[in-house]
Amino acid sequence: MITRRSMTAGLALAALGAGAKVPAQAQAPLTIRISTAAPPSDFLAKALEQLKSEVAAASLGINVAVHTASTLFKQGTEVPALQRGNLEMSTMTTFEVAQQIPEVGFLNRAYLFKDYAQLRRVFDGPEGEAYRKIVADKMGIEIVATHYLGTRQVSLRTRRAVKGPADLAGVKLRMPAGPEWLLLGRTLGVSPLPLGMPEVYLALKTGTVDGQENPLSIFNAAKLYEVSEQVVMTSHMVQPVFFAVAKPVWARMSKAQQDGFQAAARKAAKAGDEGRLADEAGIIDALQGRGLSVDKIDLGPFREAADKAYAGADITKAWDMAWLKRVAGA
Repeated sequence: MITRRSMTAGLALAALGAGAKVPAQAQAPLTIRISTAAPPSDFLAKALEQLKSEVAAASLGINVAVHTASTLFKQGTEVPALQRGNLEMSTMTTFEVAQQIPEVGFLNRAYLFKDYAQLRRVFDGPEGEAYRKIVADKMGIEIVATHYLGTRQVSLRTRRAVKGPADLAGVKLRMPAGPEWLLLGRTLGVSPLPLGMPEVYLALKTGTVDGQENPLSIFNAAKLYEVSEQVVMTSHMVQPVFFAVAKPVWARMSKAQQDGFQAAARKAAKAGDEGRLADEAGIIDALQGRGLSVDKIDLGPFREAADKAYAGADITKAWDMAWLKRVAGA
């Protein structure tokens, strides 16, 4: 006998068989693992934790897991992992983008951005939109937010007088791996040595490297002041970092999920920016209080050295120079 209950069940099954979509709430939550080299106490890691909280509060049907200090993937391996489908999200740099899209490598140039305000004008405007599109089209990665990683400065394990790049000749300076990072190091006059961020503290302590370069907030968060005596305010890069999602993962989200996730990412990135800017404003006094020398110098010799180094470098031949001029003039 056909009962009302069996008829209802049959109609429901028929609807599903006809291709009716299960409501998002009934689907298994999408899990997004984020891999970053940032130490847990850095503002980038804090911004990612805020993203996790914002997404949870918005009930988007997305679970976020944050893996800091390269504990999930080693620094430099995250982008290939995104593209192979082994990772959902990472914090990607302009250097990693340039390895696959050489024409936008100009964003790795020393002394490109004057300050944070210019960085935001670029990445919040049409140039940033064009950059996100080319990354999505050519790399299969969606940039959902841009975060201020900080202004990079040189630190040394032992003090020395520094007035220009010539004074850093022979200094083994830790740099992230990659040809454009190493070129950046050479503009500073140093001997660049590629090394992952989690290895830097021990390398400074043992003398494997003579120094490193990072934003002061990261220098502070990683406690590198314990194995350094001096900071030289070279201010050679005002650096962005991107909240980057694998395109197939992004495509699995509904439009509502995409909008909610991006809003959460941008809110978290902005909070991270504000925290880092406030930290940078007071960190010099804090480092001097720990006994470090913090030297503000004339940047003219460093800017001139950078101009010469980039003018003669083969790697810059692929750069979109018209795009560089638009960004530099923003």
